[in-house]
Amino acid sequence: MHNSVDRPGAHDAPRGALPALNMLRWLELKVPPPVVGLLIAFVMWGACGGNVASAAPEFVRLTMAGVLAAVGACFDVAGLIAFRREQTTINPMAPRKTSSIVTCGVYKVTRNPMYVGLVFFLCAWAAYLWSWWALAGPAAFVVYISRFQIAPEEKALSTLFGAEYLAYQANVRRWF
Repeated sequence: MHNSVDRPGAHDAPRGALPALNMLRWLELKVPPPVVGLLIAFVMWGACGGNVASAAPEFVRLTMAGVLAAVGACFDVAGLIAFRREQTTINPMAPRKTSSIVTCGVYKVTRNPMYVGLVFFLCAWAAYLWSWWALAGPAAFVVYISRFQIAPEEKALSTLFGAEYLAYQANVRRWF
């Protein structure tokens, strides 16, 4: 018979914490970022009671939402174009298939322009909904994507490209 002291890693976490840690690791690279964005958008809608607030004039809401969405689209398209030019994978679920580090264009400003674009889309949705509760959505997206998408991507890229990626990481911000 083995007790918990005999298992490797038994001293690393409080009793009962290991399943939670394993669950968190399971989420790494499992949910495509656009799906995360859509799920958060639905939660934002639900947090607003499924209603669009009428506190702000429609013109203001629509203009803000349109500008934010346009900025998001620019980041997304610029990121996709740069990936295509470098002929590397755009699949966020398979960072180990990356053939090169993209450092041109928008990748000189942010290491994750497509995720930045999704944040802008969520900000546009929050502006359209015009609710303080909706503002939690973009923040939740940043937290989730940073932990479960970007951190594992960066680990894979560091393994693949070593010092070259670490130098890029040191010179270009993760988000903005």
